[in-house]
Amino acid sequence: MKHLDIGKKMLFKNTFMLYVLQFSTYFLSFLTLPYQTRVLGPATYGVVGVAVATMAYFQLFMDFGFLLSATEDISLNRNDKIFVSKKLTSVGVIKLVFFSFSVLLVLLFTLFLKPFSEYKALYIIYVIAYGMNSFLPDYFFRGIEKMSAITIRTVAVKVFSTVLTFVFLRSEQDYLVIPILMLIGNIGAVIWAYYYIYSKMNYSFERVTVSEIIHDFKRSASFFLARIASTVYSATNSVIIGYVDTTGIVTGYFTSADKVMTIAKSTIAPISDSLYPYMVKNKNFSLIKKIFLLIEPIIILGCCVVWLFAEPICIIAFGEQFAGTAPILRAFIPGIAVLLPSYVLGFPTLGAMKLAKYANYSIFFGTGVHVTGLFLLFLTSNISGVALAGLTSISEISIMFFRLIFVLKNRKKLTDNC
Repeated sequence: MKHLDIGKKMLFKNTFMLYVLQFSTYFLSFLTLPYQTRVLGPATYGVVGVAVATMAYFQLFMDFGFLLSATEDISLNRNDKIFVSKKLTSVGVIKLVFFSFSVLLVLLFTLFLKPFSEYKALYIIYVIAYGMNSFLPDYFFRGIEKMSAITIRTVAVKVFSTVLTFVFLRSEQDYLVIPILMLIGNIGAVIWAYYYIYSKMNYSFERVTVSEIIHDFKRSASFFLARIASTVYSATNSVIIGYVDTTGIVTGYFTSADKVMTIAKSTIAPISDSLYPYMVKNKNFSLIKKIFLLIEPIIILGCCVVWLFAEPICIIAFGEQFAGTAPILRAFIPGIAVLLPSYVLGFPTLGAMKLAKYANYSIFFGTGVHVTGLFLLFLTSNISGVALAGLTSISEISIMFFRLIFVLKNRKKLTDNC
């Protein structure tokens, strides 16, 4: 019992720190969003939005699911310093290879494909910036449940780069300022994190064999496939709108509404992310129920408020030119409402039940639902911002129900260690 009390204190501390770390990224982004949309306008902001959506593919590729697989490995072996050091080295080698391949791929795309060829510098700077972010060893700090070490330093660097946005972004022609400052902030955060790990925590690079690298690659592959599948109903939407919308204005509307969906996910994800290593060790399923009963009513209330006041919220947040964002935002709301149950029923619950594969399968299922919906929208010529946002909500709801069904089917495994 005492062990669980200590574990809960650590869980709450790390959940808070994950909030500060993860939510700060989106909060700082959202803080500059009204300024960016007003300076750049719907069309130029739409161009930047499509670039960011495209980079989501490369971000997932460079992360390769290590945020789940390596977090679990380190959580289970946190007292073995050699094991943890080898994991840091092995994951770092794999990410370096993926980063190099991603940069090369974007360089090739700038030669042949639109909009890469039209905005070469934008895409090249962004892929390097996202590559630097992928080197941030979140999985290490999550695995050892000591998020405070990385949080303060990372947030300090990102606050600095955010402030500079207001200094250097002055007109539509300055859109490259956004990825450049992101790159600077990410480089600073990575340098700071590894300095702390190797100088203050006394970990070191350990020699790893090719077989160990291949093992870590294979270990994370299923997590990667699930995460890349989920991109079909997130980043792909912005890319599709970007190609269909000839004016760029609807793309700007959709990108702005999708930013709210992203912030909602970043608000809820830290709960799931911090629960995951805790639940793997403690299997305290009653805590999952308490979290749901405490937080979900607040989320539902917030969704109702946003639904009722969507248009004034969009005007205040993005500017008068973005009033057309409101119908798209409303279509996202059902998906936002089910994020918490979907997330906590995923890896924290199914993973602790030793059924993590079903958390992955649920994403494949949701992707299938989304792809089918996209196909029908194309056949009926109904591709629009509202339709894609509504389809995203349907996909999120389908994932939640898939996970709920498998939790209920295996309810005997819900043994509480409290």
